This record gives sequence, structure tokens and C-alpha cells, in this order.
Amino acid sequence: MIKITDLNFGYNSKQLLLKQLNLELKRGHIYGLLGKNGAGKSTLLKNIAGLVFPTEGTCSVNGFNPQRRQPAFLQDLFFIPEDIYLPPISAKSFAKSTGHFYPKFDHQQFMAFLEEFDVTADVNMTKLSLGQQKKMMISFGLSTNTSLLIMDEPTNGLDIPSKVQFRRIVASALTDERCMIISTHQVRDLDSLIDALVILDRQNVVVNQSLDEISQRIVFTTANHAAKEDVLYAEANSMGVNTIVINRLEDGGRVDLELLFNAVVNDQQTILQALKS
Repeated sequence: MIKITDLNFGYNSKQLLLKQLNLELKRGHIYGLLGKNGAGKSTLLKNIAGLVFPTEGTCSVNGFNPQRRQPAFLQDLFFIPEDIYLPPISAKSFAKSTGHFYPKFDHQQFMAFLEEFDVTADVNMTKLSLGQQKKMMISFGLSTNTSLLIMDEPTNGLDIPSKVQFRRIVASALTDERCMIISTHQVRDLDSLIDALVILDRQNVVVNQSLDEISQRIVFTTANHAAKEDVLYAEANSMGVNTIVINRLEDGGRVDLELLFNAVVNDQQTILQALKS
């Protein structure tokens, strides 16, 4: 699906945002892309979508070079940016004027998603709240049924009930032929949704593993239940001390995305060594 090799990118020659980046993503997965603010998450997504071009290295999506922006490439990819700008028309009119650019667009599916999101299809979209606009674009993106769907900070502007709807609806739209990438700094919004994790740090991808693989190597628990010699990372909070420990039993459990992300950006070498072992 996506193969990136030795990619360098910077908006000027003196400062690279991405350096010697390598990444491979496959169909049938919902990938969560995590990174600190300014780590280059949006830049990476724009390289994949062909909105910006690498200064060195290669990026291939479904066998296409995104830089060439061929019609066959564009009609099988949908990108939802963090900041959206909608025309002063209704969602129904937007689907009618734009849906035909995507051969697999399903109008009935689009209307069903809008209804599930409680978004009115006949109202001028510029009159909708930010959250409603986001839900409209998510519904449209899912309904294009493109093999690649990219969402950059899609839960910004969504309230808690809407985030629950978001996770349920997105999960229902995944197929074996589809790859979804969701970038966010709100780590908990990806709980119970993604099945693979990509972490971007220090200009490169430092983690690209399924949650099953991660849970086979490390366990998330509390200090009271952890053997001291097995502790890889510890983080205190008001409830106690959460820890990441070596998985001695190879019996997978739930992955605490927020704790893992904090561990990677604060104590990278120890955690990465455990994930690769």
C-alpha cells in the first residue's frame, strides 16, 4: 500500500523536518500516527498525499508516485486536513458535486453516516459548528471508499459523545482492502479504534507495530504489581504509579497508548529495545 524509503523533507535546505524516514503501511489496518507537536506528522501525511514533495528519497502509494498526482492516484485517496474549509452549500449538494470524483462513492452510505453523526444534510455547511463540519467531512471521506483514507486531527472540535460515535463509525468502515491513517495529539481518542501504531520522533519513525505485537513484548500495569527488575518505564499520577514492564508470559493485554507514547519520547532507547526483542 505505502512504502517510503530514505525520505528527507524540509521547507528549506537548512532544516529537515523528516530525515532518512522509512515506513511501510499495509491494507486492512487503522494506523494511529502519534508524535509531539512539531514532530512532522502533518508533513508526513502531506508527502503521502502528494501535497508536498520529498527533497530526497521515495514515496510510493499503491504503486503510484504521489508527486505526479495522477487521476488514478487521486481518485483512490481521500485526505481530511486538520483545518477544513467548506463551500457555502449543503452536505447533500456537496456530495452531488464532489462524490463523482470518487468511483466508489456511496451516497446512501454517506447519508447513513450523517444520520448516525446527527448532522443535517440540508443545512448550509458554513452555518454548522466546527464539530458538525468535521463530522460531515469524516462521513464523506468514509463514503468515498478509497483504499487510502488519511485523517489529520479528525477529533478536534468533537465533544465526548461525538468521539465515541467517531470510533464506532470509523471501525465499521474498515475493510481488508482499505488502509486508514489517523494522526492526533489526543492519544486517548484512538483507544479501541486503531490496531497498529506509528510513532514519529526525532525526524523519523521510531515505532511501527501492531498493538498485538506490542502487547506480546511489554505489559502495562501498576508499580504494586510489577517486579522491580522488569520495569522499563514508570510514571506517577494521582492514582499511583503506572509502569511498563517486560512481558515474561507473552500473554497480550491492553496497550496503554498514552503511557507508551510518553515512554517512547522520554526514555526511547529502553522501550524501543524491548519492542524489538
